Amino acid sequence: MNTTMLAAFLAVDLLLVFTPGADWAYAIAAGLRDRSVVPAVAGLIAGYVGYTLLAVAGLVVLVASSTTVLTALTVAGAGYLVWLGWGVLRNPPTLTATADDSEVSASSRRQVMLKGAGISGLNPKALLLYFSLFPQFIDPTSSWPVAAQTGLLGTVHMTACAVVYLTVGVLARTVLKARPTAARAVTRASGAMMIAIGAALLLEQLA
Repeated sequence: MNTTMLAAFLAVDLLLVFTPGADWAYAIAAGLRDRSVVPAVAGLIAGYVGYTLLAVAGLVVLVASSTTVLTALTVAGAGYLVWLGWGVLRNPPTLTATADDSEVSASSRRQVMLKGAGISGLNPKALLLYFSLFPQFIDPTSSWPVAAQTGLLGTVHMTACAVVYLTVGVLARTVLKARPTAARAVTRASGAMMIAIGAALLLEQLA
């Protein structure tokens, strides 16, 4: 694959990844709520792994061309974001450690990962990203098979997401660790962002 084309894709992809959205909100909330943001980010990346596999298999085009499937994904994803956002608003985190904090954290890691996978995996915007952006950077005449090029682009995207979301979550926890009032405000803002994004997607479908 042409390195110039790959670099161009990375530049465009980073612009999208650096744009705050539901993934950012979840990474921030997880950073403030849990001892480690790794499970949350791993969950978000797991959702993109699913999209990458669909893209490599050539199924993204079929799914993206189905209005019914896209509508169902949008409604499900929007409802999920609203539900998670409401949960964050109702139960903002505290950063005061307890004696069994590590035990609680370990027991909830799977749930945190599943929530993250749900956020990215039910995000119809991610599907459209793979459908609309990837083809622009794939060269059918290249010595690399289209599936291999698609897999490489997916890997680049997931790596960028992992680095940015981990940084966002860790910075949120580090900067706000000694500022519980500010931490609650930021987390509530993250929850409100999830609800706003979900509501906007629902309204888009009703329009």
